[in-house]
Amino acid sequence: MAVSSKGERKGRYKVTNWREYNESLVRRGDITFWFDEDVVEAWKHDNAEWKVGRPYVYSDVAIEALLTLRELFRLPYRQTEGFGRMLAGLLEANLAIPDFTSLQKRAAKLQLAKRIEVTPSGSLHVVVDSTGVKIYSAGEWQERWHRLERRRVWRKLHLAIDSQTQEIVAQVLTTGHVGDATQVAPLLKQIAAPIEKFYGDGAYDAAQVYETLSQQRITPVIPPRRGARLRQHAHRGADRLPRDENVRGIRRLGRAAWKRHVGYHRRSLVETAFWRLKRTFGETLKNRRLDNQRTEMTLRCKLLNHFTRLGLPKFAWTS
Repeated sequence: MAVSSKGERKGRYKVTNWREYNESLVRRGDITFWFDEDVVEAWKHDNAEWKVGRPYVYSDVAIEALLTLRELFRLPYRQTEGFGRMLAGLLEANLAIPDFTSLQKRAAKLQLAKRIEVTPSGSLHVVVDSTGVKIYSAGEWQERWHRLERRRVWRKLHLAIDSQTQEIVAQVLTTGHVGDATQVAPLLKQIAAPIEKFYGDGAYDAAQVYETLSQQRITPVIPPRRGARLRQHAHRGADRLPRDENVRGIRRLGRAAWKRHVGYHRRSLVETAFWRLKRTFGETLKNRRLDNQRTEMTLRCKLLNHFTRLGLPKFAWTS
């Protein structure tokens, strides 16, 4: 039990399902899930679709399986090629493994599923936010040591999380200068299930966001900026705007009490997803081209969803 500097006893969170959670962590490294018989059977490309140039030898399933192993174990392309050869030998499968150059080129053109497979949970309460992801991290030590000034290059990852299952239901990777509000429509377009509520921070307090949510009849839970005014007064007789209702609620209850009342703090779930994503796969993208980086991030999100389905820790507050 923790004790504060004033001598007061403080509680702490304790994991209540440690045995099941520990087993889920062990199962994350099960190679047979990513490299099973179905993948081996679909290894060769059927070349049913016409394309310019030389036809493909390896199917998208084969490329995705190898790239998934690359993200799972944080491998460079060359080591991924060697890892694939080793697995084919252990499985005694007569498979030709694509070289590292083919993996890199196909990664930029890989047609992954537009929608990430998620566990259906009825109407969704979607939590949305963005975070920066580093690229070109080499040389940062020299920059700090020699006090060189060079603008860092970042990518911006926009995520939408199902607050019930904590799975990623949509993701978009953009350049660093793209605003959060502009990516709401692309995120919602990826979600097939009906959405009931949308949780976002003040960066999503924009007219285009409210218009997009209104068209899909989604309730916004977005704190208006401080000093926000009503856009449509009640005496006009028209339907009240959701943003104006949030402004009235903050005026009546106060900002902190309003956030507790509407459950705004569910937004912390997306921050947890960012932490898990960076903790599991690192804070830096390995690829340098944006097309490859988008494939890389999509695979990371699919892997994280699989880890979520295997099991998450459950906590209980103990005094």
